[in-house]
Amino acid sequence: MATSDDRTSSLERDIEEARERLAGTIDQLLYRSSPKTIVSRQVASVKAVYVDAATGQPRTDNILKTVGAVAGVVTLIVVLRRLSR
Repeated sequence: MATSDDRTSSLERDIEEARERLAGTIDQLLYRSSPKTIVSRQVASVKAVYVDAATGQPRTDNILKTVGAVAGVVTLIVVLRRLSR
């Protein structure tokens, strides 16, 4: 049968392991929520849309789609402003 000291040391060991896991989780959360990490993730996701990761070449189809969308929005704004005058 386990003695009181054995149970106490086992409990203390369990508590220390739980503290270490919690500290690791907190460190991960701090890293993931830091502004620098968030910005680098967003930059990487935007780059993935416009640059092929395998070759490093620009994805002209996605670039042309974006340029077309921006040109369309600018044209719409210009037309709406002229109509409202």
